[in-house]
Amino acid sequence: MSFGRLFESFRGYRRDWLAGDALAGLMLAALALPSQLATARLAGMPPETGLIAFAAAALAFAVFGGNRFVSVGADSTIAPIFAASLGALALGDGVLYAKLAGTLAMMVGVILVLTALLRAGWMADLLSFPVVVGFLAGIAVHIVVGQLPGLLGVSVADGHVLARLGAALERVPQANPYTVLVGGAVLIVALGGHWLSPRVPGALVGLALAAAAAWQFGLQARGVAMLGTLSLGFPPLSLPSVDPNDLLRLLPLSITVALVCMMQTAAVVRSYPSDPDMPDNVSRDFSGVGVGNLLAAVAGAFPVDASPPNTATVAETGGRSQMAPLLAAAAVVLLAAFAGSAGAWVPTAALDAVLVYIAIRIFRLGDMIRIARKARGEILLLAASAALVVVLPIDQGVGLAILLSLLHSVYLMARPACASLVRLPGTTIWWPPARDVDGETVPGVLVFAPAAPLTFVNAEYVRQQLDRALSERSDVRLLVIEASSVALIDYTATQILIQTITRLRRQKIDVALARLGAKSGAAAAIREGLLSTLGEDHVLHSVEEAVHKFGPA
Repeated sequence: MSFGRLFESFRGYRRDWLAGDALAGLMLAALALPSQLATARLAGMPPETGLIAFAAAALAFAVFGGNRFVSVGADSTIAPIFAASLGALALGDGVLYAKLAGTLAMMVGVILVLTALLRAGWMADLLSFPVVVGFLAGIAVHIVVGQLPGLLGVSVADGHVLARLGAALERVPQANPYTVLVGGAVLIVALGGHWLSPRVPGALVGLALAAAAAWQFGLQARGVAMLGTLSLGFPPLSLPSVDPNDLLRLLPLSITVALVCMMQTAAVVRSYPSDPDMPDNVSRDFSGVGVGNLLAAVAGAFPVDASPPNTATVAETGGRSQMAPLLAAAAVVLLAAFAGSAGAWVPTAALDAVLVYIAIRIFRLGDMIRIARKARGEILLLAASAALVVVLPIDQGVGLAILLSLLHSVYLMARPACASLVRLPGTTIWWPPARDVDGETVPGVLVFAPAAPLTFVNAEYVRQQLDRALSERSDVRLLVIEASSVALIDYTATQILIQTITRLRRQKIDVALARLGAKSGAAAAIREGLLSTLGEDHVLHSVEEAVHKFGPA
């Protein structure tokens, strides 16, 4: 993040890129205007703060980010996560709520910037894809249920999401038909525009049509709630006043929101890399999103995140650099500043419909079907993550879903696949047995392959699997450990291996090690005494070499 590396996406900028960036910027503005207004309401903030957040985030990422296409702003993934928690802390005090939102944005920004400075972009990989799809589905449920009263034109008391759903359904007979018509029409137009082409700004078209209908037919007099005039001016820049007690209360929430930002930013960057032939520096892009949060806090807004649909718009409509998000931010702010009075004719049900449209987009049904077909066990992870987010308070549910992902990754490391290999007939290739593999064994020889680094987490389990494989063969006189997947052997695993080798040799079973190619694994084997226990002549380049050299005659 040195000064010499600012404006990374503009390096090599050419004049002929400007036309593409201008078109992408206009398309992004058309998508962002309704979504940012709607997401601000979802976040519990005044609608215009969504536009401020979008402008602040665009400027910060253009300066500090690296990816050419990423668009950052108010995001419907993280807004529901923090809105409920901040509401519980503010207890209806709007001034306190805004202060807490700014403090949270500052804390999230600090976490992301520190993560970038430590080059810890790998942290985003700790969240498994099924868990991410699951908690996004849960968030989509919260969004839809939260907007249902607005789409019906009825009021529902705050409470658990399922209780609010039941209360909203009970009030369907009392729904305002004009409000329902407006919301339904905007939702249909938004979905239809997306179906026709990502370049069709269906949400903006629906919003404009709703405003025109409200003006032409006097819908406000028919009980349809309106957004109201947008009071967008240059925001006073100041750090949110920080109370140490607020920092402590917001710390768990800030970590959860920051982790979701990391996950989503990494996913967006990898989906739309600046150069298809070279991976982006995800840590640098964390810094762009982090500074975006800091600037949003200073401008009186709330946490921001990288946006998948907005980024897709930039990439798919000819954008070549961060000039496109900057132009979009300028267009949105100017439009709101000079046409803010038009907000008096925008039905709030139209914004609720835009949020439902966004919720449908993040409810990844196609991914769920693919996971169910190809990884049946992991569909349970997805369902558990979704259930946690729906049943529990949303911030706790997302936090536990993230913990579930971490526990799942630990379980996979603690219980790695272990196989007794067979030799493909007529070859020297040793392979895990399978239905379509016609393999053979060598009398008196067991070839055992642990498919993971050996550490304190899994060493005892691997030993148990080895003993089980040996118990299934009474003729074994040579054990060959095929170690091509063993990139690391820690001290605990080394000691367990030494004990196992010593025990087996007392039982007249020789032990050899084949294909330990990883430098770290080989270095640990030498340093911690494993090679001296085996004997240097028992460490070989291939399984076949070990079988010929030490196998029964």
